[in-house]
Amino acid sequence: MQKSSFFTKGSIACLCLAALVCLFMSTDLFAAEAAAAQVEQAAQAGEAPDTAEKSKVQSLWDSTGLKGFFERGEPTVDENGEEQPGQHGIFKLIMILVGLLLIYLGIAKKFEPLLLLPIGFGGILANIPYAGIAEPGGFLYAFYEMGIGDVPIFPLLIFLGVGAMTDFGPLLANPKTALLGAAAQFGIFTTLIGALWLSSTFGSINFSIQDASAIGIIGGADGPTAIFLAGQLAPDLLGAIAVAAYSYMALVPIIQPPIMRLLTTKAEREIEMKQLRPVRQIEKIVFPLSVLIICALLLPSATPLVGMLMLGNLFKECGVVERLSKTAANELINIVTIMLGLAVGSKLQADKFLSAETLGIIVLGLIAFSIGTGSGVIMAKVMNKFAKTDAGKINPLIGSAGVSAVPMAARVSNKVGMDANPQNYLLMHAMGPNVAGVIGSAVAAGVLLALVGG
Repeated sequence: MQKSSFFTKGSIACLCLAALVCLFMSTDLFAAEAAAAQVEQAAQAGEAPDTAEKSKVQSLWDSTGLKGFFERGEPTVDENGEEQPGQHGIFKLIMILVGLLLIYLGIAKKFEPLLLLPIGFGGILANIPYAGIAEPGGFLYAFYEMGIGDVPIFPLLIFLGVGAMTDFGPLLANPKTALLGAAAQFGIFTTLIGALWLSSTFGSINFSIQDASAIGIIGGADGPTAIFLAGQLAPDLLGAIAVAAYSYMALVPIIQPPIMRLLTTKAEREIEMKQLRPVRQIEKIVFPLSVLIICALLLPSATPLVGMLMLGNLFKECGVVERLSKTAANELINIVTIMLGLAVGSKLQADKFLSAETLGIIVLGLIAFSIGTGSGVIMAKVMNKFAKTDAGKINPLIGSAGVSAVPMAARVSNKVGMDANPQNYLLMHAMGPNVAGVIGSAVAAGVLLALVGG
């Protein structure tokens, strides 16, 4: 095994060395051709050959990323029409390091790797000097405009795949857990107010009502919904909002348990819940159609997200389009996830990400997520006050699963419950508020679009 590992490492080293040699050879060939052209032009213009050689070297240096990292960019014009000095290239290098950090967290810590890897890699590409990959004409720019910009098709296709993977059976078996999913959305609107307060208090932070709405949706712990709403209301903040949303989703096992234990007693955490009733197929088929009709009648602005979620779920539950269901839940969602991650990474450009607003978004996102977790737990405790019998009581721990991080939040509820009572199996009970939270965050996004969008 050691010998094989040695040869494998040696092969990789040889390949890297060969690539570098080819790179230098091609660079030298290009430089020689450019030098010959410069000398010929200099001879025609009556200049000395050494001047042409200096011009060639200068031209080659001007095209390197090294120069881009150590010079100031072109001046820009802000929204008030005032000229601002260009940002120093060293900030691009900092953002490349941020991209590498996201990749490290995805690989080493397994923090939402399906999104953090393409987002981190896209952030690196977007900050390469002179490449223009995230500028008009670049492929990342095309990904963004095609899937998140004016027509946010990527988040909608993600919701189609999520619907094809979601079982609403636990919610149908115990409908009152929908209240827990609704309560968890309280963090969205509380954080919206907090963002406006920050903007009015600190001069270096300037959040509009649209920006505050897009930031607040982080509290729903639903990455596609956050991207959808940010793309519509605050595209300049999309990168920071997406990174915050997916980072906190990945940190659910770290953030939620202390809040859950703080708001519950040991006796409450030990509450056992009876087994859920079986749900018939006809109920599962009628449910997505009913939700879509209700949403269309009461909140049309939420129908893009809710509609695609319910279409994917109908594929899954009807039992006659297995190919469509499998495609939506596997190949389609995987392809779209790659393009969505790269498109989000294109917004991690240094001039847009490194600002006081970004720090405010990171802090507000944590507050939103914490309030959402706590609101679900408190709602469960309130519901228990009105329970007629002990058998009808709800373990407050499942209230924390009201955020949309499916199924991680439900697993955390189950784990904390089993720590208090090894016979306490809360996973399926927690899936009720968990999937309700997916619908709740989509509805909250629709409400915000209806109130402040356009």
